[in-house]
Amino acid sequence: MSEKLSDDQPVRWGILGAGGIAETVCHDIVLTDGNSVAAVAARDAGRAADFAGRYGGSRSYGSYDELVADPDLDVIYVATTHPSHRSHALLAIEAGKPVLIEKPVCLNAADAREVLTAAAEADLFAMEAMWMRTNPLIRQAEQLISDGAIGEIRGVRAEFGAGVPFDQHHRMYDLDNGGGALLDLGVYPVTFAYLFLGRPSRVTTTGRIAPTGADMTVAMQWAYDGGTGAQLWCSSAIPAPNQAVVLGSTGWIATEGAAHRPTGLLVHTAEEEYRIEDPIAGQGNGYGPEIAEVERCLRAGLTESPLIPHADTIAILELLDEARAVLGVKYPGE
Repeated sequence: MSEKLSDDQPVRWGILGAGGIAETVCHDIVLTDGNSVAAVAARDAGRAADFAGRYGGSRSYGSYDELVADPDLDVIYVATTHPSHRSHALLAIEAGKPVLIEKPVCLNAADAREVLTAAAEADLFAMEAMWMRTNPLIRQAEQLISDGAIGEIRGVRAEFGAGVPFDQHHRMYDLDNGGGALLDLGVYPVTFAYLFLGRPSRVTTTGRIAPTGADMTVAMQWAYDGGTGAQLWCSSAIPAPNQAVVLGSTGWIATEGAAHRPTGLLVHTAEEEYRIEDPIAGQGNGYGPEIAEVERCLRAGLTESPLIPHADTIAILELLDEARAVLGVKYPGE
């Protein structure tokens, strides 16, 4: 276990990157008791200063090296684009800082393994920012299924379609920027299915590739010994309700709203059908549980979260790697 963070001080966050996702998460950091934005770094010093000012940060830097060297930070949130996650996470780890790394934690499983191994060897906390796994409704669905509310699990269906028209310059279609439906969107349906079913025995993958070489639309069929299966779909170009359902032998549980940030659960059992309300409705952008989990782990001296274990993060990227290999999608440098 790493050194525990004192209970009498707030978790002081250093934000590495000042883009859109950093804005969204920092909005919730300042709403979460026991947490504060202390410092921000961006390649543009002025942008970093403006960002820090909006969220109460007392320091800002025009380089990431300066941020990770700041002695008065408890954790670094790596909020840059996918291709930079590996190098920026390793930069923070080498400086002795725990890390929360935006999803996907890296472009591929090999890079993820390197980063998470480095953190473990340094006795530092590291976690992928897969906020869906900390969401209270998703956790409640897990508990209901564990309690046998819908019998034995028979299958999962999950989707994520963004509906972004093709544009070779758009991040989602730009291979140099880690573009592609699987890493940007498909990581959620894959994580959802993995959460309830584990690793499949067999996978069938089909898809459509954009003119830039990025995966645009992907369908995956997972099969398990015993007949259980999952149908997973993602698309950069096609919009979708983005819902998910777990099918059991005596009922089903479906997410309301987008599955990665559900607004409710609909539970259908052999005896009844009922809705579970969102316990964090109106509480920021929905990242509060993820932030609270980082805080809990730091105060407990943990090096990984039991809600988002390193082994699962790597296994899910292995599945995405395999799907990309079938489709022939490769990122520069792979």
